Amino acid sequence: MTTLGASGRLVALTFDGGAGNEAAASILRTLGREGVPASFFLTGEFVDAFPSTARTIAAGYPIGNHSYHHPDFTTLSATAIRSELTTAAARIEAVTGQDPRPWFRFPSGAADSRSISVVNAECYVPFRWTVDTLGWKGTSGGQSATSVVSRVLAAAQPGEIVLMHLGANPTDHSTLDADALPQVIAGLRSRGYSFVTLSAVIGSAP
Repeated sequence: MTTLGASGRLVALTFDGGAGNEAAASILRTLGREGVPASFFLTGEFVDAFPSTARTIAAGYPIGNHSYHHPDFTTLSATAIRSELTTAAARIEAVTGQDPRPWFRFPSGAADSRSISVVNAECYVPFRWTVDTLGWKGTSGGQSATSVVSRVLAAAQPGEIVLMHLGANPTDHSTLDADALPQVIAGLRSRGYSFVTLSAVIGSAP
């Protein structure tokens, strides 16, 4: 789903962790300082590479499954998809103590009806996003903290799901999502929005 399906001015900030954790500490400081809930999607590789970061995230936020190796699910067999899900879930739970079900995000958002069916059969709800900040493109990709803020605010709507990342751009090492996050939060609040985790979708406590 690309929005929360909410009628009120609610926004879900979501953060994907795959290749790196360079922005994680800054993001967690900002969320903590501002008292903002968020949801995180971590790969099994991320959890294995950065167990301390994963445990810190899990201490305060829900974690979803983002696969183990971050492959394109549309190219995988059903057996391979299930392996990605179960291997990642086992590592996430072993390291953080959290079962990631039912939250799932397809790597790179690549999905088709077949892969969605397999994921659903494993008791996961796939979450896409309303807006990708494009912060992952970095300054070398023509982005800036200002452009990140502008994209999020331009897409603001009830139930907006924002996609951000925990890593740095591999070329220029910028962490634009982390840099922009305080302004993103302030800008959304100034427009009357409040923040929830993805659990709001199924009626759990936000």
